Amino acid sequence: MIKALAGISPQIKQYLIITGNYWAFTLTDGALRMLVVLYFHQLGYSPINIAMLFVFYEVFGVITNLIGGWLGARLGLNKTMNIGLAMQIIALVMLAVPADMLTVVYVMIAQALSGIAKDLNKMSAKSAIKLLVPKSSDDIHNNSDSKLYHWVAVLTGSKNALKGVGFFLGGVLLTAFGFKQAILLMAAMLLLVWIWSLISLKAELGKAKNKPKFTEIFSKSRSINLLSAARLFLFGARDVWFVVALPVFLATTFNWDHWWVGGFMASWVIGYGMVQSIAPRFTGNTPAPQAAARWAGYLAVVPVLIAIALHYQFYVQFSIVIGLLVFGGLFAINSSLHSYLIVSLADSDGVSMDVGFYYMANAMGRLIGTLLSGWVFQVYGLEMCLWISALFITISAGIALKLKR
Repeated sequence: MIKALAGISPQIKQYLIITGNYWAFTLTDGALRMLVVLYFHQLGYSPINIAMLFVFYEVFGVITNLIGGWLGARLGLNKTMNIGLAMQIIALVMLAVPADMLTVVYVMIAQALSGIAKDLNKMSAKSAIKLLVPKSSDDIHNNSDSKLYHWVAVLTGSKNALKGVGFFLGGVLLTAFGFKQAILLMAAMLLLVWIWSLISLKAELGKAKNKPKFTEIFSKSRSINLLSAARLFLFGARDVWFVVALPVFLATTFNWDHWWVGGFMASWVIGYGMVQSIAPRFTGNTPAPQAAARWAGYLAVVPVLIAIALHYQFYVQFSIVIGLLVFGGLFAINSSLHSYLIVSLADSDGVSMDVGFYYMANAMGRLIGTLLSGWVFQVYGLEMCLWISALFITISAGIALKLKR
């Protein structure tokens, strides 16, 4: 590994180290989620109760992204990334206790630490790309933006594909080693990554020249605020039917066991990540901010069609499966486009402030979607979740129309 890194530029080397950190973290994040879901399912918890174990994970994601961007600008992105890795190791070790200690509150606290760790890691990785894209003296603006979009797409897409692999990994580890041993194995692997990261990451990466005050954590940029609002509704639209409603619907209506449900969801996430990584092929290399509105418009049609198919009982299983695949592809393009736009629009000095604020909105959307997913599905069913999804995407598109470069 060291010899392979020796002959490349410092920027590329740092990018590869950050990507390696992000990949390793993502594998443990996806595997941990599946381990918790499957293990607590074995203990007799209902799907909705299992979903509630992740509420603190999302709540602290909101807080972490807001404060984490400020910390990144003051301390440097290397420190926030390494803090995230360390906190994930602690969260894993917390879960490697006897089964009778794994109460709901205890697991929620461990998941809260994991949520903080995940968003510190993600914010650091996404912010660092802005600073590491190679620039040459003959680079024109569009060429630089094109490189930025491709780098963001590859990082984002590979992360989500690996999260899907992590779902599979969690199931395999649970079967082969049991819950406690699987958790300890992941903690040991991540400990090695953390030590490598402490040695390898550049110390001053992402540290702002002028130390931002804590009161400056809220973005003053109109474009950042609009994009953040659009992101909130976009991710709320996904999770309002994807997080709780869809897995429960697949298990109860189609009688799929948890292996089928987990395998299908994992395959969806892997495919979603693969499409994210090639999003520039669909949107062009330097899309204007308003492209986010157009692609959200395409996406809004899908939940409407699935809801209509459910209402009229039109080949329900076929409509759900195909509709989910189409939704995943279009959502992946939307997500990758948004990820590029925030990095492109963010201020280079203290980039993590803007990126952190934006991913705070992302986490808030996930939280709202998760809570609505359980409640709306339980009271009104999957069809209503889909209509709310379409409404949220339409709102996101309307906000994105106001974006300017």
